[in-house]
Amino acid sequence: MSRDRLVGGLLLVVSIAIIVVYGWLVFASDYYLLILKLTGFIAVAGVFGILAWIGYTLATTPPPKPIEEIEKEIEEELKKLESETKESQQIGTGESKTS
Repeated sequence: MSRDRLVGGLLLVVSIAIIVVYGWLVFASDYYLLILKLTGFIAVAGVFGILAWIGYTLATTPPPKPIEEIEKEIEEELKKLESETKESQQIGTGESKTS
C-alpha cells in the first residue's frame, strides 16, 4: 500500500510541476506561439490517431457469424450431448444389471 501512495504522490508532484512549466511557457515565454502550435498539433494528432486506429480495426475485423448459424451450431452440439448422455446411461444401466 505504501508503494501506491508513493506513486500517487510522485504523479501529483510531477503533474503540478508540468502545469506550472506549461503555464510559464505559454504566458511568460517568447516561445508561447510555438508551444501553442505544438499543443494543438499533439491534441489533434492524438484524437485523429485514435479515430484512425478505430477505423483500421473496423475495416480489418471479419464480420461476426449470423445468429442463425450460431443457433444451429448450438442445437447440433446439444443433440450430440443428449445422444452421448443417452448412450452412457444405457451402458450404465446395462452394466448394473449384469453385476
